[in-house]
Amino acid sequence: MTNITLYHNPACGTSRNALALIRNSGVEPTIILYLETPPDREELKALIAAMGISARDLLRTNVEPYETLGLAQDVFSDEALTEAMLMHPILINRPVVVTPLGTRLCRPSERVLDILPDPQQAEFIKEDGERVTGKDGSRAGNPS
Repeated sequence: MTNITLYHNPACGTSRNALALIRNSGVEPTIILYLETPPDREELKALIAAMGISARDLLRTNVEPYETLGLAQDVFSDEALTEAMLMHPILINRPVVVTPLGTRLCRPSERVLDILPDPQQAEFIKEDGERVTGKDGSRAGNPS
């Protein structure tokens, strides 16, 4: 069984679509509701490092307390931004997916396809109606 972890917010359509794509590959992931059980400092830093991005790249910019904390200013170190995410988990962008093939912020949700070890098993259409895979599981735009 493939070990996949999803840092998930069920209120987020992108996160729900990523979960559905993982399940469409035949895998039930470990789901971490990161707003209820946020990562600790070492786990968050390890996720950022595994994705090869900066802390700013993981930061959600369209939620409070982003503006209140003045995080738009380009004066904060990765350490300071990580601290802000630890204190306010809503600032962590999602969904983050960890698979044997890598760790990725899956925005848009179909980015998860690049790190899923198992192929899609059926057609997948996102909540907004966008077709991601054909009936044979191949990516949209490929013959199916």
